[in-house]
Amino acid sequence: MTKGTLHIFQIILYIHIFAGTICLISGIGAMSSKKKRGKHTNWGEIYHGAYVVILVTSVTMAILNWETSAYLFFIGVFSYALAFMGYVSVKKKWGNWLTLHISGILGSYIAICTAILVVNISNVPILNEWNPLVFWFLPSIIGSPIIFMIGRKYKKFKPLKVTT
Repeated sequence: MTKGTLHIFQIILYIHIFAGTICLISGIGAMSSKKKRGKHTNWGEIYHGAYVVILVTSVTMAILNWETSAYLFFIGVFSYALAFMGYVSVKKKWGNWLTLHISGILGSYIAICTAILVVNISNVPILNEWNPLVFWFLPSIIGSPIIFMIGRKYKKFKPLKVTT
């Protein structure tokens, strides 16, 4: 990487980190607010917008330094695909949209938590001595049952279909 490319890469990395921080905060905001129009949807819009920035910066950094950053392309596309599915399903009210929304958004939140954990765990005393693979899987091991439980909770509140 040339000096100029490295400088651009670092600027994009800072934008990427900022957007990731916004995702963490707005995700907590959306998860902790009542599930109706208002705070929940406002936090959700911020979350989705920040995730778009994460996608763009991931792909850009991968292209700029493919030899060492190609993984950013694949992780960025995969994790945004989850966020996109969750976001669009609620907008379009697809069949089974609530399940798609919950699993997509929370799956993308697990992905962002995994990325942050994997990148930063080397700076955490004691934990940095563990096998790094633990931190690639830990958020999914914890988060997947939570997605299942939340999905079951909201499945109970489906409106009844009236047939004539």
